[in-house]
Amino acid sequence: MGVLMSKKQSVDKVQKCTAVVSAFQSGIKDRAAVVKQAEGDTEDRDVPTQTSTGDEEKSAEDGKGGETESGSGPSGPSASVNQEAWSRLRDGKGVEPEDLEKSHQLTPPAYVRPKREADDDQPLEVELAKKEQPKSDEMCDVCEVWTADDLYPCRICTRVFHDGCLRELGYLRAEALQEMRDTAHTVTGWSCYYCDNLNLLLTDEEMYSLMETFKQCKIIPESCLVSDELLQYHHFVSKQQFDKDLTDEQEEEVLAQFAALDPDKKGHIEWSDFLYFESLAVLRKFRTENSLVRLLTAKERDAARLVFLGLDLDEDGLITRAECRQAQQSWFNKLSKDSQSCNVSISHVGPICESSPASSSSEQSKTDDIRPTSWADFLRESSIYILAARPNSTAMHIRLPL
Repeated sequence: MGVLMSKKQSVDKVQKCTAVVSAFQSGIKDRAAVVKQAEGDTEDRDVPTQTSTGDEEKSAEDGKGGETESGSGPSGPSASVNQEAWSRLRDGKGVEPEDLEKSHQLTPPAYVRPKREADDDQPLEVELAKKEQPKSDEMCDVCEVWTADDLYPCRICTRVFHDGCLRELGYLRAEALQEMRDTAHTVTGWSCYYCDNLNLLLTDEEMYSLMETFKQCKIIPESCLVSDELLQYHHFVSKQQFDKDLTDEQEEEVLAQFAALDPDKKGHIEWSDFLYFESLAVLRKFRTENSLVRLLTAKERDAARLVFLGLDLDEDGLITRAECRQAQQSWFNKLSKDSQSCNVSISHVGPICESSPASSSSEQSKTDDIRPTSWADFLRESSIYILAARPNSTAMHIRLPL
């Protein structure tokens, strides 16, 4: 009897479970139908609202006089691309939209802009006799895999990369990847996409100020600039900051800088070179020399230490001002002589007559050349030039001391 009851109970349990499953499946079907119908009703109700909102936005844009962030006119595909360019400029990412659409591409790393600390302007003690000699990371910064000699180190920071990871990441084009393979293991070295981009050194506030200037001058992000556009930009900045136009000498300075940013004589400067030049201008304007020293990496401090010790032949911890300027020019030794010569201002080219002001101050200049400079002063004064030498580009992003 017990066995018969057990079988009956089992049958009852199976029947109950079957009933529950059937009810659950029916409930899902009914719920899906209700949700689908509800979504259809919502879409029908939202159509007028969206149209109305669109009309309001359109009329609001018309009320602004057609002014957009890019200054390029009405919205459309070009405006969408331009908006993406502004976003990449703000977020510090240089990935093109078509590259981001690749399904196999790795996810670009998030970047948080630096913040100014309370002691940012205080002196940073860097010992001359103590070399830091930082070691490069053991694993790829992208995939976190170690493969020995297949990793390419950055000459500025300790990160290392696989060339395949950088290609999948979309940050480097074919020619840039080949340059990395050719130079990463040489004395010249290669800067990774973090260190190569000087704009990433700016804080959110500094970046906002720079972007606002670009927008007011109708500078389109990621576009090349010709000499007239660079002149127009600097005229606007001069008018905005000093309420006056550039002088003839200042225009010559701008044209000389244009030549320095266009070492290959293409007739235009790349967006990245223009952005790096303006980023350095912001750093020089808003940061103290002590603050700039704090931006240097251990590898850069070691390189500066090596240069200073090479000039301090008597080992008294002092070099001359002339030797200091010589060292500052040495940061750009990876550049060709032609690109270095472009950095000299046109106003300083040619013979100087004895009665000229520059000639009368030659004695003072000679006196300044032999003035002693300590290691701490050398590092502070050279910091902006060391930072300017980070990009892989052959363009000169800062004026060298004469």
